[in-house]
Amino acid sequence: MTIDTLPQGDLGLLQSAVAQELLQMDIPARLAYTASDGTPRVLPINHWWTGTELVMATFTGAAKVRALRNKPAVAITIDTVDAPPHVLLLRGDAVVTDVEGIVPEYELTMRRGMPAGDADEYFAGLRADGATMHRIAVQPTWVGVLDFETRFPGAAPSAISGSD
Repeated sequence: MTIDTLPQGDLGLLQSAVAQELLQMDIPARLAYTASDGTPRVLPINHWWTGTELVMATFTGAAKVRALRNKPAVAITIDTVDAPPHVLLLRGDAVVTDVEGIVPEYELTMRRGMPAGDADEYFAGLRADGATMHRIAVQPTWVGVLDFETRFPGAAPSAISGSD
């Protein structure tokens, strides 16, 4: 079986070109979770792929931390808007760790998208203020890839998806 023929849900899809492209792009992921009041939430969040975990970060006091510790099951999407869109779908459990100072992956993520001087100033300010953070790590347990060229949503009409 090749990556092109792996079923949605297979962790091997993380090795696909589309997944690798999206995991390295400087675009936000969208994190879906269940809030403390039981209602669904989704929010854009920066991320860093370690090779085994999608790492996100938030500052101490964020409401999502208590919710994720209470109900760690999450769904994540990283996607483009250009045609044809490329979409990476992930599911897993969030593991929240308290960090004194800056989450290392947060710094990597932010430096990826900022001029070096601006990043130096930003992080110097955070350190001077004694920032504390939470590291949110998700090791995927389910992976889906859509490229709208060879991989389509399961409910796509057969004329579009090329399947019967």
